[in-house]
Amino acid sequence: MVLVEHPNLEHVLQTVSVLESVVLRSFGPEGGQVLFTRDTGQAMLSRSGMCILTALRLENPLARMVVECALKHSAVTGDGSKTFILMLASILRMIHSTACKEPNVSHTYNSREVSEAAAARRLADELLAFVLEELDDLIATGVVPYGCCLSWEDFTAKPQLPADTNSHCVQKLLASFFHTRLGCTHRDFISDLACELLTHWKFKNDQPSLSLQFVNDNFPALHTSVSGFPISCSRLIEGQVIHRDFATPSPQTDHKPVKAVVFTGHLQPKLLSAGEVLELRSGEQGKEGSFVQFNTWAERSLEGVVANLQSLGVSVLLSGVKQSAAVLALAAQADMCVVECVSEDELSFFAQLSGARPVSDCWMIEPDNVATLTFCRPILLGAHRYVHVAFNDLEERLTVKPCSLIICGPGESQTDQCASAFQDAIRMLLSTWEPMGRSASTASKRTLQSNKRTSLHKDDQIRNAPVLKPGCVIPAGGTFEFLLNHALLHQARSCLVSDDANMGFPAVSQLLANALLYVPRQIYSHSPRCFLQTQTALLSFTQNHSHPFSLVYNHEHNTVLTQGQGKRECPLVEGKQCMHCCREAEKSSKVFMLDLGLESVSCKYQLLLAVLHCVSSLLRMDTVLHIHTQSRRLANISWEGTEDEAED
Repeated sequence: MVLVEHPNLEHVLQTVSVLESVVLRSFGPEGGQVLFTRDTGQAMLSRSGMCILTALRLENPLARMVVECALKHSAVTGDGSKTFILMLASILRMIHSTACKEPNVSHTYNSREVSEAAAARRLADELLAFVLEELDDLIATGVVPYGCCLSWEDFTAKPQLPADTNSHCVQKLLASFFHTRLGCTHRDFISDLACELLTHWKFKNDQPSLSLQFVNDNFPALHTSVSGFPISCSRLIEGQVIHRDFATPSPQTDHKPVKAVVFTGHLQPKLLSAGEVLELRSGEQGKEGSFVQFNTWAERSLEGVVANLQSLGVSVLLSGVKQSAAVLALAAQADMCVVECVSEDELSFFAQLSGARPVSDCWMIEPDNVATLTFCRPILLGAHRYVHVAFNDLEERLTVKPCSLIICGPGESQTDQCASAFQDAIRMLLSTWEPMGRSASTASKRTLQSNKRTSLHKDDQIRNAPVLKPGCVIPAGGTFEFLLNHALLHQARSCLVSDDANMGFPAVSQLLANALLYVPRQIYSHSPRCFLQTQTALLSFTQNHSHPFSLVYNHEHNTVLTQGQGKRECPLVEGKQCMHCCREAEKSSKVFMLDLGLESVSCKYQLLLAVLHCVSSLLRMDTVLHIHTQSRRLANISWEGTEDEAED
């Protein structure tokens, strides 16, 4: 039987409001953790938006659609799943309020409900068209000038003075991220560890996006999770940790270089391959002898392969499959150690670092298939024993210092969450460094055309127009929303004064501006007065054309300009400028601001686009068909896994 449902705007808003209530308690710097329990006795304690949304068992198709959109966005940017839900709920409420105020045209629509649905679709389409046309220019002119752009040196530089740790720009960006994911207790330690990891994996003379992409792609092979230890035991170790143990005794190298070969298949020839069938018939002569001859030939072939490996000085065999007992026996006799069933990710990572080609045909082993290692030895991490290798002369070949990340946690759930937060932080940095939108040259043109008094200086201002450069960050705590709200309202007023249809959409611009303020209201929900004071302070900064968080430098005198405090001497560290963020605004006005670190402008940009695409999709949905089919459920399902069930 097929059930048909026609969701309206109120149903969509109610569904999103339920999801909002789930993530709201863990949102912001004052947010707590959410405890999930299941009938099996499993429990999960987390404040990660992705973990919370993934753990929900949702049957409502609209809710599942919203969660899928939020998780897809978070999978790209590594952050923003909770803000996605809050922003989505805020925009839907504003659309619902605006659609209800529009007059009901009785001769066009049969009911007021249909009229509101049509108005909501129109508003959603206009919002999406507006942001696709105007958003990047508004951010470039109204937000970017009040932030700063990170350099690759900022990504990998290590502070020399302990006092400079909290003022390091990238560490503030990472500390803000880890604060929302892991809490304030370990955020500084984890952010320092992440900066140290990026320093080791910095490819010289390359773009930072290449190094960040390499770390992100190889993160499963680059880290090891260890349960039963405090998070403070997390560390970096030299080389690579292969998450398997030796199948034969480990080599005794006596501090000599070790040569290793990677095999993707079996060393001993097989009579049958996977999927083949052997048919036995009686009465045929020589059948018994053919089996004996094949086994004899296979043994001689294996001995030839081992002899070839010995001639090349190989003492370590890394295999992606399980080898036969004969292979292990001959390897042990030849003083070779074998590591079986190594994952494809780890073999690929090993091949990239060693420069050696994996062997697919054991009869074709050449010198370029042999990797030279500094050492290959067992390592005990928690309750497991793994293989630890280090690479020889890697800094000269790849100009990096390879290391593995050991992530510790009291329990398996905490360790997995910490590892997930690490990878999401890398994705966030990667999104931060990617260029976004178009050039902002057209933004100055639109602004200058609406103001005849500045027409004489048009060329100079267009030439100096801010651009959405990679690596742009801005102080956290609602700064992005406050500044973009101001830019949108200014855009709406300019459109009304100029009476130019090409200048934008005043109604949707004001609607989006009001919806944006919902996020900082939740950040300062513990003190509404702080919300008003912060908004007033930022507006005063924009009117005075000064920087809100003192990211202004005097390169000639090596000083940092602090808003409202004049100049303060700040010596350079090895000739490089140090970023300093003021913890309080101008004392004379007694403005209160929270020092919430930094956040990525690019991630905010992508978040707003993703939310508006989701709004348009939700409001264009007219009919939901519930098709009931038989489904299979898995017996053991992890918190991060998905259930194998039929789609509703």
